[in-house]
Amino acid sequence: MSKSREPIESLLLYYLFKWSIVSPMLHLYFRGRIYGAENVPAEGPLVVVSNHASDFDPPILSNCMRRPVAFMAKEELFKVPILKQAITLYGAYPVKRESADRSAIRSAINSLQNGWATGVFLQGTRTPDGRITEPKLGAALIAAKAKAPLLPVSLWGTHAISIKGLLVPQPVPLTIRIGKVIEAPASSDREELEALTQRCAIEINAMHDLGR
Repeated sequence: MSKSREPIESLLLYYLFKWSIVSPMLHLYFRGRIYGAENVPAEGPLVVVSNHASDFDPPILSNCMRRPVAFMAKEELFKVPILKQAITLYGAYPVKRESADRSAIRSAINSLQNGWATGVFLQGTRTPDGRITEPKLGAALIAAKAKAPLLPVSLWGTHAISIKGLLVPQPVPLTIRIGKVIEAPASSDREELEALTQRCAIEINAMHDLGR
C-alpha cells in the first residue's frame, strides 16, 4: 500500500473540496464528459501527462483521476487569491516556467516514490487551442527516474473557460479522455525520452481531435 503524502486532515479537506465544489462544477456547470476512467491505476506511482489550455486544468484533471494527484503548476498561480488555496489543497506545488526547476522535479519524484500520482503538463505551458505542439521531456525524465508508468490524458474545451475581461468562468462543455497506461522508460537515455515524449504527445492530440 502506498504511503500518504498528506496528513489525514488535508486529505479530508481535499475530498471535501472535490465533491462539494470541483466535481459539481465539472459535471453540472461544464457538462463534463469523462471517458476512460477505468484506465487509471487505483494505486502505485503514476505520471499523469496532459495538454494544457486553462488555469482550471489542474483541479479538473485531478478530479477525473479517482485518486489524489500532486501537480506541477506555474508559480504565478500561487499569487492568485482563492486559486492559490484551491490548487494547493489539490496537491499542486510551484514550478518556474522559464527554467529547469530542480526542486519541483525532486518533489515529483519523491511523491512518486511514495506511491502517489503526479501530474505534468506535457508542453509545460498553456496553448491557445489545447493541442500540444512542443512537448517537453520533463514528464518522461521524471517517469524514468522514478520507474513510474505514464498516463496520457486529453482535456478538450478548457481553452474557452476564461475570457479576457471576464472574471466568471464560462459554462463551456468539457470532455476529458483518459488513455491507456504507458510503461516507464527503461533508461534516461535522451533518445528514449524523446521517443516516449512524442508518443505521449501523439496520443493526447489524437484524443483531443475526437472533440466532444
